Amino acid sequence: MKNFEVMLEKYAELVIKVGVNIQPGQVLIVQSPLETVDFTRLVVSKAYEAGAKYVQVEWEDEQVTRIRYEKAADDSFSYYPKWQADMMEQLAEGGGAILHIKVPDPELFRGIDSSKVSTAVKAAAIAREKYQGYVRSNKVSWSLIKAPTRAWANKVFADLPEEERVPAMWDAVFLMNRVGSEDPVAAWREHISELKKRQNYMNTKRYKSLHYRAPGTDLHVEMPEGYLWLGGGDEKEDGVYFVANMPTEEIYTMPHRTGVNGTVTSTLPLNLNGRLVEGITLTFKDGKVVEYDAKSGREHLTSLLDTDEGASYLGEMALVPYDSPISQLNRVFYNTGVDENASCHFALGSSYPVNIEGGTKLSKEELLARGANVSLTHVDFMIGSAELEIDGELADGTIEPVFRKGSWA
Repeated sequence: MKNFEVMLEKYAELVIKVGVNIQPGQVLIVQSPLETVDFTRLVVSKAYEAGAKYVQVEWEDEQVTRIRYEKAADDSFSYYPKWQADMMEQLAEGGGAILHIKVPDPELFRGIDSSKVSTAVKAAAIAREKYQGYVRSNKVSWSLIKAPTRAWANKVFADLPEEERVPAMWDAVFLMNRVGSEDPVAAWREHISELKKRQNYMNTKRYKSLHYRAPGTDLHVEMPEGYLWLGGGDEKEDGVYFVANMPTEEIYTMPHRTGVNGTVTSTLPLNLNGRLVEGITLTFKDGKVVEYDAKSGREHLTSLLDTDEGASYLGEMALVPYDSPISQLNRVFYNTGVDENASCHFALGSSYPVNIEGGTKLSKEELLARGANVSLTHVDFMIGSAELEIDGELADGTIEPVFRKGSWA
């Protein structure tokens, strides 16, 4: 037990020093499930030790969330409290930080009318549009991390006796976040350095397009002028470096909004706001989804694509080798923040302005003109496998291998 407590403390320190990278005098909001209370208290303690001025914990309870969908009147779902959106905007404008301990139950909305969830998700996206603009432009340091809950562990480790599932999930979380190393902070700095090498290599190549091939996938993706690959973490406007996703194994950029043609098939289930969608197939013409299907949860995919015009276009493409540490765990985690780091992926919806030269200073109209996508939503879906091959096309038409058998060529 003592070893577990040591690991827990190292993990809490890691997410404060590397994830949000709290600076003296900074305000921090922690969004946390009730179930992770012991870990969350450790995080708060580490934040104050790092010099945080004030830490506010926003407790979340999924059963309370579900009760709303079961009992509330229909007009509840188009409502999102303005004061909540205002608080997030003020946090960003004041140079604060936010830590999300995000582990949604993959079965949370089983039996709930999908349209209620879609309406609520869209209402929140509209109310928080200004704040999300700050997030995507690196005006706020934020990090999305994982901590086990019973519902999540029961889904992922259903093959284990019930009393072993949460401990097994903690082991997995520690492993994928390099917490077992002697100095996890130093291990992360080394890991980020390796991702930067990949990022720099791809930025030097300047491929004008990528061609993806795998069972069910034959997709050509053109790149916009001035696109940038990023990986590991990002710098806030004031130069403070933070890691937005822990774990992370990806380097990512944006495709040209209207330069995507062909078909792509997902390889892992998508947990879409507590609703599972599996076996997604999307066909693109001039960037837009013109046909789509799913083996299960098609109605949830429909609601995502109906969010707004930009939801039917790609906003992100990310490269992750199939032999990544998370992939080697040989588990589906039903959590995009984990599964996307075991697999190459795309995202439907908004691009990140940081992925194009000068993007954080551009208006929506200017971003669209440069080939970036603009949307209220941003949803990653996984397409990597041991059979994925990717070719890059240089400006002179030369074709080079980028990925072979799911990993770097």
